[in-house]
Amino acid sequence: MSNTSDINTTDVIVVGAGPTGLAVANELALAGVDCRILERREEVSNLTRAFAVHARTLELLDARGLAEDVIRRGVRLEQVQGVPGATLDLSRLDSRYPMLLIAPQSATEAVLEASDEQRRVVIERGAEVVGLHQGPDSVRLTVAGGSGERTETARYVVACDGAHSRVRELLGVGFTGKQYETHIILADVQLAEPPADVMFGRTNQEGLALVLPFGDNEFRVIVWDRRRDGVPLTEPVTEPEVRDALLRIAGTDLGLGTVRWSTRFLSERRQAEHYRVGRVFLAGDAAHVHSPLGGQGMNTGIQDAMNLGWKLAAAVHGHAGDALLDTYEPERHRVGRQVLAMTDAFNQLVLGRSVATMRLRSLAMRGILRFGPARRLLLGRLSGIGINYPHRPGEHSLVGKRAMDVLTTSGRLYEVLRSGTFVLLAGPGCDVRLLERETAGYAGRVVLANHHDDRLPQLVLVRPDAYVAWAAGHAGREAVRTALRRWCGAAGIVAAAGVPAGSSSR
Repeated sequence: MSNTSDINTTDVIVVGAGPTGLAVANELALAGVDCRILERREEVSNLTRAFAVHARTLELLDARGLAEDVIRRGVRLEQVQGVPGATLDLSRLDSRYPMLLIAPQSATEAVLEASDEQRRVVIERGAEVVGLHQGPDSVRLTVAGGSGERTETARYVVACDGAHSRVRELLGVGFTGKQYETHIILADVQLAEPPADVMFGRTNQEGLALVLPFGDNEFRVIVWDRRRDGVPLTEPVTEPEVRDALLRIAGTDLGLGTVRWSTRFLSERRQAEHYRVGRVFLAGDAAHVHSPLGGQGMNTGIQDAMNLGWKLAAAVHGHAGDALLDTYEPERHRVGRQVLAMTDAFNQLVLGRSVATMRLRSLAMRGILRFGPARRLLLGRLSGIGINYPHRPGEHSLVGKRAMDVLTTSGRLYEVLRSGTFVLLAGPGCDVRLLERETAGYAGRVVLANHHDDRLPQLVLVRPDAYVAWAAGHAGREAVRTALRRWCGAAGIVAAAGVPAGSSSR
């Protein structure tokens, strides 16, 4: 018979200590929210399925002061070849990080976990959620651990517990999609004759082979071997199997040495029908899974976390309610659909069953990428730079778009964002004294910074996740107040009167 006990209420419980869960907790702790992470696994996992950190994710990590730590642990790649003869030049990205960073998932997790630890986030390992009940003001979880079962209560719960999410199952949320029939082998190996290319890839009628560097003579080998498609997933991957596949597909075994870790799996294309059910939110692999081609999984999860974290913090602090929380699902579910469509296209292009069809698709892709607009669209989708959120009719065209990392009088915008607040950018034609009065009641929520970038309108309100909330060429006091009230809640201090609306100085 289990021992059941109750503990104190927490503002937010995050279920899962992968990159998404660690990023959500980091956002909440930055905003002063009491949160804890429950992780089913008892030990820290060195499992690395993800290996790509794209430009937009690096920008968001930069907005928290973490990008350089991740970059030091990876290898930069400025060009990727989607299909033979079709190269995408990432160095053309309009970003501080015009590249793809090849880094093991464990490296990104280590940086996020160190930040969580610095912010005193507790990660409890060996704690599995086995029950869930929602009330009007809280969520009650039944948690199984070494000492039996206990009940934990939180105002909100964020499920980041992976593709086989128990929380999603307990909520009864459908996870619709399909399973690909291509058996993929992952192996972390040492190579005596590593390839010269940072990302080495070969494909032929035998299948696909990719080789990626993880540093210290460690490499990730990804293989789809047509001859081994029917092998049970439970059958161990052997060194001779990896060697044989490399020889047939790549024409060389690259001096294959020790196979440190390996697995085989079937990838899936699935998305949760809902990302929010009452006080429970789904993020990361609990919300969406897809083909590993394109390296989107961890990036999409971290971006889910950045979108949700500040909204939950605002709700916990009483600055926002359901209207703001309700924006998480439409914004991120739409992005999830787009990512699934893109990775499904990659999967059909690279891992298609018919060799003839694959060749035709490759020819079509090379033709499409000759056109600048198509190339820029794919670059934007792949890197995450092109992700944007819907805006209301009549709003400025910048609303919902990624904020440019412009220079302000307080430093780069993404440096200013490191406090986790909104940033109100004011151009040279603005009445700064009026804006100082209007933002005085938002201490700790809004930072005012001046800009002189002619690509921006006079006023731009940037969200904590580095997307534009509101923008205007010219705006009086009431328009500024309305925007601040809508996005940041009620002011704590009534702004001083005495400056005519729409007036300007300096």
